[in-house]
Amino acid sequence: MQLFFEKLRKVIVSWWADSNIQTRLMVAATLVVSLLMSALTFWAVNSIQQDARLQDNRFGRDLGLLLSANVAPLVADHNYGDLAKLSREFYSRTSSIRYMIYADEEGSIYYGIPYSETQVNSSLTLRRLMQLPDNFSPTSGSVMVREHATPDGEVTDVFVPLLQEDQYLGVLAIGINPNPAVVTSSHLTRDVTIAVFITIWVMVILGAVFNALIITNPIKELVLGVKTIASGNFKKRVDLPFGGELGDLIFSFNDMAERLERYQEQNIEELTAQKAKLETLVSTIADGAVLLDTDLAVILANPTARRLFNWDSEVVGQNVLNRLPESVQIELTRPLYQSAAGREGSEFRITLAGPTPRTVRILLTTVLDQQREKVKGIAMTVQDITREVELNEAKSQFISNISHELRTPLFNIKSFIETLHDYGDDLSTEDRQEFLDTANRETDRLTRLVNDVLDLSRLESGKQYRFEAVDLLQPVEQTLRTYQLTARDQGIELSHEIQANLSPIWGNYDLLLQVLTNLIGNALKFTLKGGKVVIRAYPLLEHRASQIRVEVADTGIGIEPDDQAAIFDRFYRVENRVHTLEGTGLGLSIVRNILDKHHASVNLVSEAGVGTTFWFDLNIYREDLAKNTSDVDLDNVEEVDSLGISS
Repeated sequence: MQLFFEKLRKVIVSWWADSNIQTRLMVAATLVVSLLMSALTFWAVNSIQQDARLQDNRFGRDLGLLLSANVAPLVADHNYGDLAKLSREFYSRTSSIRYMIYADEEGSIYYGIPYSETQVNSSLTLRRLMQLPDNFSPTSGSVMVREHATPDGEVTDVFVPLLQEDQYLGVLAIGINPNPAVVTSSHLTRDVTIAVFITIWVMVILGAVFNALIITNPIKELVLGVKTIASGNFKKRVDLPFGGELGDLIFSFNDMAERLERYQEQNIEELTAQKAKLETLVSTIADGAVLLDTDLAVILANPTARRLFNWDSEVVGQNVLNRLPESVQIELTRPLYQSAAGREGSEFRITLAGPTPRTVRILLTTVLDQQREKVKGIAMTVQDITREVELNEAKSQFISNISHELRTPLFNIKSFIETLHDYGDDLSTEDRQEFLDTANRETDRLTRLVNDVLDLSRLESGKQYRFEAVDLLQPVEQTLRTYQLTARDQGIELSHEIQANLSPIWGNYDLLLQVLTNLIGNALKFTLKGGKVVIRAYPLLEHRASQIRVEVADTGIGIEPDDQAAIFDRFYRVENRVHTLEGTGLGLSIVRNILDKHHASVNLVSEAGVGTTFWFDLNIYREDLAKNTSDVDLDNVEEVDSLGISS
């Protein structure tokens, strides 16, 4: 080695002796610059190392405070499972942490990473003590940072007291590895500084040329392309003739832009399709749907909502409060603003005025973003519950009426039977017979009422009936035979006027028999002695003989105009006004339901003191009508028995 250096010294001396003044000046300048740059480099490296240590200390202090703030509540609650989970996650995500150790107030270690590989409960059984620095006071709340050398390199120790509401819970010790980049650069600088600065000027020149020609231009193009794509324009491409890694980068950039462009087109198509589906769904639902933004402007309104609110013109983009009916506006102004501010949804029942008043149920629902934190709009659902309200009122009225109708005969029966039970021996035979007759009549009245209610319930239940060809003369004659004795006892003439050779009608025999029975019974009840009741049937020529009209006419007391519109309602009785005759008030309601099943309607013409005529039209039987099963399910038809005689 000594011989090699001796030869090298001789070569340098010979070269220096043979060189001219310019070369010597260049060498001297290069030497001075190299020495100066070396000194500056060593100074910079030392400064960087000092900076790195300060940064490591500061980083360790901040890291310890951050972790202690998160684990102190867990330690205070003895929630060691979550403590271990949080510590492992913290350790795995922070590459610069070499170890984490937890010790209690007495200094006993109960958990450490990577030293504890078992569950926390197992690690609690370790009775190892943490050796704290002499000058570290854990109860003071201050953090201590120190550095020490280990076989694996230098480590920064951070000791952080665990405090929860000024209560000392123990110590957290964290080991921080020094910045690897700084360590590596420090070692390399020490070994290659001389070689680097010998070639520094050549490298600077070559680097400047290479950077100008090979790197700067494509990088600028790529940066411009990235900014263009970030702005949403995925059509940008970079076209430069470069190979190698830079060429691969340009190719990958163009491929990424092309994929993003395809994804954008696909997403737009999918969003358009989903929007069309949503609009179709919203427009076809039976309930009204109105979507508002946070300023209460209409975004979407389906046809049902437009119809309920009478929105003939375009309402999208307008404030909904300016287009709502007055009654709805008064009711919803405050709730809408509250919903826009984030209040939970609410429900309202409002009556809409108009030629046909409607009752609607309006539900307000706030629409939140994906994180369910910010209000994006309000969904207003409008349900037309007019029919529901009417049905509830009808049900309440029906229950009230039936309760009243049942209570009266039951009270009378109970009163007369109690009288017979308590005073039977004191009553005469005539009185007892009279009481029993009265109880019997009230029982018959109660039976008629129950039968009528059952008949009406069966008719309205949707039960299927068998329809066939019916000779109308047969139910007419059976009805006359049923009431012939009653009419004779009352001194009323009962007859029929049926046109000869009538075609069979399409219907149900038992149901038609009940219609005639109820109408004849009512006619006899309201016709005085010496009057007449007649059943007529004849074809309607104006309908090309496709229908037969049936009339039940009497010369009774007639029906006042005020009563004519209501007599088909349940429990409505004309005698409610005159208080002279009895009845359930269900007979005509049953008639109307039966004729509805025959696709016919019952009509009347009446004049007080002159008489009343009820009439309806029935379809004549045809083969094509018999094959049409749209009105009856022949696979589930039940033969109907006689529904009984109801008045």
